[in-house]
Amino acid sequence: MSSSSEQSVHAMFTQIMQAVTQSHAEIADLRQECADLRLANASLERQIREGLQYNLQFPRNGTSGFMTPSPPSPQLRGKLSPFLSHAIPSLAVTSYEPLYRPSPLGDNALTAFHGGSRDIPGFYVVIPAGGAGTRLWPLSREGHPKFLLDLTLKGRSLIQATWDRLLPLSSASRTTVVAGPSHVKSIREQLPDLLPHNLFCEPGPKDSMAAIGLAAAILAKRDPHAVIGSFAADHMISGDDAFLSAVAEAVEVAQKDYLVTIGIAPSHPSTGFGYIRLGDKLGFKDAPNARLVSSFKEKPDARTAASYIATGAYRWNAGMFVTKATFLLELLKEYKPTLHNGLLKIAEVWDDESARQLVLNDVWSSLEKIPIDNAVAEPAAAEGRVAVVPATFGWDDVGDFSSLADLLPAEANQPRVLGEGSLVLTEQVAGGIVVPGSGRLIACLGVDDLVIVDMPDTLLVTTRARSQEVKRLVKKCGDAGWKQLL
Repeated sequence: MSSSSEQSVHAMFTQIMQAVTQSHAEIADLRQECADLRLANASLERQIREGLQYNLQFPRNGTSGFMTPSPPSPQLRGKLSPFLSHAIPSLAVTSYEPLYRPSPLGDNALTAFHGGSRDIPGFYVVIPAGGAGTRLWPLSREGHPKFLLDLTLKGRSLIQATWDRLLPLSSASRTTVVAGPSHVKSIREQLPDLLPHNLFCEPGPKDSMAAIGLAAAILAKRDPHAVIGSFAADHMISGDDAFLSAVAEAVEVAQKDYLVTIGIAPSHPSTGFGYIRLGDKLGFKDAPNARLVSSFKEKPDARTAASYIATGAYRWNAGMFVTKATFLLELLKEYKPTLHNGLLKIAEVWDDESARQLVLNDVWSSLEKIPIDNAVAEPAAAEGRVAVVPATFGWDDVGDFSSLADLLPAEANQPRVLGEGSLVLTEQVAGGIVVPGSGRLIACLGVDDLVIVDMPDTLLVTTRARSQEVKRLVKKCGDAGWKQLL
């Protein structure tokens, strides 16, 4: 072999060895990164198990009640009971970081939300707080529905987490709650900063249109320029920055006489939620992601839901609405004039308690019971008067024990536990959720994906797959004479 050939082979061999050495180094780096990630995950799991206040480190980017900031006044309560029975120190929040507006559709750059405060002048929060306590029965009851429960075991009920999340936008003076008589006392206890004149008590359940319409009529009388945002008391949200920026964008659109909803990016083809079909972009400078609502779709079957997801043109309807109070009343007058007139009669005398009660007794029972979607959103969308802000934050309405289980941490191949973990012993058990609410030991052997809710007066056993049917049992309880358990 010639000298030049030998040099060529040597050079090639040297290059191969260098490549192998570099490859070994890269593999070593990857192994180290994997090891670091395993350690970080183990640390996070340990923190969750021990119930540490992780929100002290990352105060505003996580799940409601877990990483949502709490104002200094309402007292944080027990970590181990969904009924908030043990006091722990409150956390004070004195300042907020500048808000950035992320693009839910990925087609706009991050833009700063101007100003040192998140407060939106003229924006009023409306929190409808109703429910029959059937979907999470027997953990929730008629007199203690799920919005009063701490379902994250981090010291805040769902309504407290909702209050915490929205307070930066409106302050206590412009945050209102609509609730029934049986829940007023508990709401006042859990929200001590809620001003008495901002708690609107409806005599009986009339669905969301009457509740939101009542608040709109009262607030329009107090402030004719009010923009209201309605947000249910019992939903769980993660990603507070994305949530707040979506609301701020919705307010901008609402100022231009639209009924605005916030569309949630679907994570799976759910059959339990309604859907919003996205229409054309509106092209507003201060609301770059806003679109017209092409149509609202009812809860679909699995195949239809999957086809919706495949198009990329649908969002979950979370029932969040932002609009001028007067514009909502205009829509109501056009589509449901009788309901509109009744609510105006009530609002006219609302601040006079004696007159209010007389008018409520005369009018409320005759009001139509109808959701806001059917009453105004669907017909207005057909006329191009409804907009949607597609958003990126995580959302769940905690509609059954199966969805609740997905929101709780758990060891690998173990059931989720809502409550004191030492009261649950398992052997060869995977999945499911256990609520040890009675204080006695629950032992499970060789069963998977069960829902076990053990309360002092009632024991529920079902499967995750059938957990949406729990309200059928509640009806049977009432029919069988067990009304005291409802």
